[in-house]
Amino acid sequence: MAGAIASRMSFSSLKRKQPKTFTVRIVTMDAEMEFNCEMKWKGKDLFDLVCRTLGLRETWFFGLQYTVKDTVAWLKMDKKVLDHDVSKEEPVTFHFLAKFYPENAEEELVQEITQHLFFLQVKKQILDEKVYCPPEASVLLASYAVQAKYGDYDPSVHKRGFLAQEELLPKRVVNLYQMTPEMWEERITAWYAEHRGRARDEAEMEYLKIAQDLEMYGVNYFAIRNKKGTELLLGVDALGLHIYDPENRLTPKISFPWNEIRNISYSDKEFTIKPLDKKIDVFKFNSSKLRVNKLILQLCIGNHDLFMRRRKADSLEVQQMKAQAREEKARKQMERQRLAREKQMREEAERTRDELERRLLQMKEEATMANEALMRSEETADLLAEKAQITEEEAKLLAQKAAEAEQEMQRIKATAIRTEEEKRLMEQKVLEAEVLALKMAEESERRAKEADQLKQDLQEAREAERRAKQKLLEIATKPTYPPMNPIPAPLPPDIPSFNLTGDSLSFDFKDTDMKRLSMEIEKEKVEYMEKSKHLQEQLNELKTEIEALKLKERETALDILHNESSDRGGTGSKHNTIKKVPVSSSPRQKTYLHLSPQSRLFPGTLSVVMVPPSVILTHA
Repeated sequence: MAGAIASRMSFSSLKRKQPKTFTVRIVTMDAEMEFNCEMKWKGKDLFDLVCRTLGLRETWFFGLQYTVKDTVAWLKMDKKVLDHDVSKEEPVTFHFLAKFYPENAEEELVQEITQHLFFLQVKKQILDEKVYCPPEASVLLASYAVQAKYGDYDPSVHKRGFLAQEELLPKRVVNLYQMTPEMWEERITAWYAEHRGRARDEAEMEYLKIAQDLEMYGVNYFAIRNKKGTELLLGVDALGLHIYDPENRLTPKISFPWNEIRNISYSDKEFTIKPLDKKIDVFKFNSSKLRVNKLILQLCIGNHDLFMRRRKADSLEVQQMKAQAREEKARKQMERQRLAREKQMREEAERTRDELERRLLQMKEEATMANEALMRSEETADLLAEKAQITEEEAKLLAQKAAEAEQEMQRIKATAIRTEEEKRLMEQKVLEAEVLALKMAEESERRAKEADQLKQDLQEAREAERRAKQKLLEIATKPTYPPMNPIPAPLPPDIPSFNLTGDSLSFDFKDTDMKRLSMEIEKEKVEYMEKSKHLQEQLNELKTEIEALKLKERETALDILHNESSDRGGTGSKHNTIKKVPVSSSPRQKTYLHLSPQSRLFPGTLSVVMVPPSVILTHA
């Protein structure tokens, strides 16, 4: 009885210890995952679990996004997951997306998984036309996307039509020109073939380096109204705040860089931007919802923090990640070089094998031809011998007939003819017999000469037969495969040494290797500048080539704005576009955030103040 009570108590205590859970579905750009979360978990607990699962360490760029009444919202790290305004039906769905964008992708994105997630997200935004991309740049970006997916171009594998099922260009670009899918594929493939030798991560980074110069890259747009009630657009990105005309999302009317903003605050639906330069008027605007103001403030704080972080020395964690990334890059470079050497040796061995097979086939053909020539010579010799025998028999027969004619002539001469008529007839017969004997003698002589000629031909045929047999014997005695002594190609002296054994793989990096790697990086930068110039020339050539096929009536408002900007010489990087926008010029100041004192009087009033010398977050 006591044992049953004890077991029941232990079971009930075990049951109480098991926490209650709910199911969460996380959707990334290329996968879906489900987790069981405890009811008490906060946003940070779920976010850290997702990042650990993905192996992601550059967590400051990303967030978990959900939708509330057609408005985008992000999961707060310090708030319980179920306390958010999310659906209570399981599984609860969140989208793992990039919330903040880097100013320079090549310098800031360290991990390969980070680069890949940004590549997929930016590519989708361009194809969905959320980010405007000119037609010629769309073709170039498509070629890098193909390189990232298919690897190096191989004409025997990537045949015509292999991109027929791929979505590579925005529909706006496809509809703007009188070009068939085959024509677009031809132009994409032409550039795709030039990217030979680039790994997947390199192709994706080239894609991001081009995309980050697009005017709408990384900008979050919000509909606002100024004090006069004029409808405008507020853009928040890594560089600052920008005010746009609703009809022109490419070029801002005015910009406020983060280092020139003194204070950002909102009260209810009114938002206020105070520049550092007090000569510039304070900019105020109203948004449609309080939830939108909160989202704008979230993006402002996050982008401002990253803006200040980029201008400081890297943290120890970032330094470690960059060091690991450099080592990994060097290792992959050595691996690619090793594979390239092995591929070259394999191709040379295949070429040698093909050459030997070709020579063997040629020798077989020569042997076959020699056999056929020998057979023909033997047949010719037999025919000539038979013909010579027939000619000899004919000559003997003619000689016999000539002898008989001579005997007949002698008999006729010996016969006594008494009468004149018989004499005349006899003379005529004698004359005919003499003529016939002469003809017989000439024919006999001609047949004798012909017999001699046939004997000479027979002798030549037998000599040709002897030479053919000798040649066949030489071919049969030749070695089929020449001896091969492969000599391993010596490694270049400047490549770091590494030892391969059956159980382990080890390699040593030296200081000279790192110096050489640094020199190679500097060299790559110079080559990149030259390639950028060449790339711009290629883009201009493609734009000129397809301009004749453009349908002017299908141009969108963004196409017209982009062309006008190009005509004014406004094309270039996004940073150049921002620099041309009139803003106040003042010395760079550090930016600091704190809650405005006015929140003591008006609950719900939140302020972001940017003053030197430190970032302070306080709450009234």
